[in-house]
Amino acid sequence: MPELPEVETVRRGLDRVTLDRQIEGGDVLLTRTVAHPVSVADFLTRLQGVKIAQWHRRGKYLLAELVKAEWESGEVGEWGKELPNLQSPVPSPQSKAGWLGVHLRMTGQLLWLHRDEPLQKHTRVRLFFEENRELRFVDQRTFGQMWWVAPTDKPENVISGLKKLGPDPFSAEFSVEYLAGQLQNSRRPIKTALLDQELVAGLGNIYADEVLFVSKVRPTTMCSALSREQIEGLHSAIIQVLQAAIEAGGTTFSNFLNVQGVNGNYGGVAWVYQRAGSPCRVCGTAVGRFKLAGRSSHFCPQCQR
Repeated sequence: MPELPEVETVRRGLDRVTLDRQIEGGDVLLTRTVAHPVSVADFLTRLQGVKIAQWHRRGKYLLAELVKAEWESGEVGEWGKELPNLQSPVPSPQSKAGWLGVHLRMTGQLLWLHRDEPLQKHTRVRLFFEENRELRFVDQRTFGQMWWVAPTDKPENVISGLKKLGPDPFSAEFSVEYLAGQLQNSRRPIKTALLDQELVAGLGNIYADEVLFVSKVRPTTMCSALSREQIEGLHSAIIQVLQAAIEAGGTTFSNFLNVQGVNGNYGGVAWVYQRAGSPCRVCGTAVGRFKLAGRSSHFCPQCQR
């Protein structure tokens, strides 16, 4: 499943290619991919003739801020404050046209293509833009979803998963004090806690393993047993690992592709994930692997004591 770095990579790619281009129409090939509104025809009608002012990310969710075609740039938007180094124009209330929400789930891909390119086998939704371009949602496992949210509503009122998200790792709310407060009384393994989207939004199995290696904490360590120093190390490692993965354009693992159809580069430099039996990049000890709560966990027996 794409995690925060992959989704952020897609968001940045979408910002480069889709902004200020009018949506001319679309086609829904798998009805259940559209979670809201119920009518697929209504979904396509609401998107026709609008432009995307900016793409935002909330955890693993993508949200496109939609505006009427005649909209022009203004000042920095309120959602722009949630992302680092992001300067975005904010539309006036009269120009807002709602939101387009996307969750890639396990195998979803958003590809920016020419309309005449052959359809991939698992194409679910097509959005047609000017100049014969299209945004194509490809999803092999069919768990991915898309939403249209009216301009009079808030995305979290329609996309229920947004309400359950903890703070973004790059936000001011995700502080050492916050993390310590969440972990100090928790009687569950730290690996399990890091996968909880209500604790911190965006982490998944790949980067939880990487974070635990960098912070030298075993996946099975109980949260309540962590020292203040370990929690500080975890906080720092979460930001460090995610930032490195974003700079690498995401991972090569699974079937992740950016909007241009290219894999990320992080997989080639991963510390432990999917490296079971290979020598640790730090000490040379064979990387171990075991199951924890049904998920594979990778760790170094020497570095993570």
